[in-house]
Amino acid sequence: MQDEELLRYSRHILLPGLDVAGQEQLLAATVLIVGLGGLGCPAALYLAAAGVGRLVLADHDRVELSNLQRQIAHDTAAIGLSKVASARARCLALNPDISVDCLDKRLSGQALFDAVSSSDLVLDCSDNFDTRFAINEACVALQKPLVSGAAIRSEGQLSVFDPRRADSPCYRCLYSPDVGDEALNCSEAGVLGPIVGVIGSLQATEAIKLLSGYGEPLTGRLLLLDGATMECRNLKLARDPACAVCAGRTGS
Repeated sequence: MQDEELLRYSRHILLPGLDVAGQEQLLAATVLIVGLGGLGCPAALYLAAAGVGRLVLADHDRVELSNLQRQIAHDTAAIGLSKVASARARCLALNPDISVDCLDKRLSGQALFDAVSSSDLVLDCSDNFDTRFAINEACVALQKPLVSGAAIRSEGQLSVFDPRRADSPCYRCLYSPDVGDEALNCSEAGVLGPIVGVIGSLQATEAIKLLSGYGEPLTGRLLLLDGATMECRNLKLARDPACAVCAGRTGS
């Protein structure tokens, strides 16, 4: 690293267990972020600031006024712009030394598979179950770690699914495709703005840990946060031996 990089990332480098080696791993990494809404905005900003070398931002939406209550990478001047372009500009303003690529479309099929394949890690910041299940299947098939976050009303949840580990469940182990509330979203149920910020920031934290080898990731656990009572629970998750996606997988 150059002197300027050593100064920029000095607070990371001071951390035992991360230090220069971990920061260099961040600088060499590519992270795919699917969804640049309430979760993806803080996640992208923190990963950009942390020095993740290449971010790939995927979202097909445009910035709307109602987004600004919680989607902190966008501002009033960005209304009408693509969310990926708005978020890219903010990430590069924070850290012009990284690379930020935009996929201004809904990822599915081969495009999703290719985007996951070219990444070291995936953040699922999407807002619908179809996309979540598709991302999970691609990550399992390609052995890519997945950091999954969700939030609604004043509640949030977070988990890490790492198919490189034989003991890790996948998203499909936790949720069935016939889950009944797939239509529930923030526009219908509401959401407390800072809750998505907390969960998105925690997604960035887990990504940094996985990429740098720092700490112990949330693999095999589900973190549940209730912002209304500020209660937090941490539940253990087990693999489903009959899972339609990961059954029979042994890890890498």
